[in-house]
Amino acid sequence: MSAVLPSLLYAQSGVAFTPGSCPSVASFRTRHGLVRLVNEARSLPADLWEKSFAHLCLDHRYYPLLEETLPQNFTYRYLVIEDAGGRPRSVQPIFVVHQDLAAGLPPAIRRCFDAVRYLFPRFAKLNTLMIGCSAGEGELGADAESERRWIAEALHEALPSVAARLDTDIIVLKDFPSRHRSALSVFTAGGYQRVASLPAVHLSLDFPDFEEYMKTRLSKKTRKNLRQKFRKTEEEPLEMEVVSDIGDRVDEIYPLYEAVHGRSRFQFEKLTVSYFREIGKRMGDRTRFFLWKRKGKIVAFSLCFVHRAGESDGEIYDCCMGLDYSVALDLHLYFVTWRDVVSWALTQKITRYYSGPLNYEPKYHFRCELSPLDLYVTHTNKWINPFFRKLLSYLEPVRHQPIVRTFPNAHEL
Repeated sequence: MSAVLPSLLYAQSGVAFTPGSCPSVASFRTRHGLVRLVNEARSLPADLWEKSFAHLCLDHRYYPLLEETLPQNFTYRYLVIEDAGGRPRSVQPIFVVHQDLAAGLPPAIRRCFDAVRYLFPRFAKLNTLMIGCSAGEGELGADAESERRWIAEALHEALPSVAARLDTDIIVLKDFPSRHRSALSVFTAGGYQRVASLPAVHLSLDFPDFEEYMKTRLSKKTRKNLRQKFRKTEEEPLEMEVVSDIGDRVDEIYPLYEAVHGRSRFQFEKLTVSYFREIGKRMGDRTRFFLWKRKGKIVAFSLCFVHRAGESDGEIYDCCMGLDYSVALDLHLYFVTWRDVVSWALTQKITRYYSGPLNYEPKYHFRCELSPLDLYVTHTNKWINPFFRKLLSYLEPVRHQPIVRTFPNAHEL
């Protein structure tokens, strides 16, 4: 089954379509209109992408880039959501992945899964339809709450049919920030289980400099510990450089990224060389590569995104890092890089630091707060789903990260 979005000009949104500009492979009727399944990001008009995601830090340019640079085990697709008048209101990125439900669980529990898989090799390995971003947080493609509710209702109706079309067993809305809970309540009321994903963290940068932050926010023990760590790089100074495009130096930083990624117990996606090479070219107004050099050699880097709401406002999102472990532990580079990113953000009048999941122990002592992320999960078989929902409480990621429960706002999970 195939279809082509009709030629129209939607004056309210500024989204223009021409015949054949957006070929869909299937369409699904909802009480709100149609949801069309599209195979490639480049098939969608740029105006529709921009309308849906331009207000976000990882904006409309990010999703086509992921399709091109992070193929891995993901099959990318896109849902164009139309109203009853045939007008496109939003685009929702989705992808299919063969998901191991035991991934990221403690070793003792994984051994139990492995024992069952000795007889049933595919046990708890399911084709999964993911709604959201393969390398980032999930978002509904609208800024207004009323529009997000409308999108969520349309998705809730269409997703079972989309899952059947794509031959998937599970539907997961991946890592949606808690601000979407009201809009996504239609899912929890309709058979989906909301599960706390591994949360991000944030820190309000409402202090003049890093020294004042240490004096007024940190405990005496943490402050003393950090000063001892920083003393090492005072003896062996590092040179820091900030660029928007890593360019031809990607081969220098990528082994450092692989070293950090290889140590992580949670490995959903792995960024590629082409990702780092392209992200600065396409989103140079947002990307900041922080490079730390020792004797001319890069020993650490951090990729951040900057999103400004005004001249003296904005957020810095600390995306990923790389470390040269031949010196990283001795020089305490994790702590040095974090200090320098925060200090740089203060000089740029950025008011909020945001970092992704994991490494909760130091972030707790840094006095960061949690930024909850949610998974909404259902099994496509209505008879299996009640049992599957009970199983999810044992697979919940934060269940196996006890440090998370010690954060002051852990109740928000």
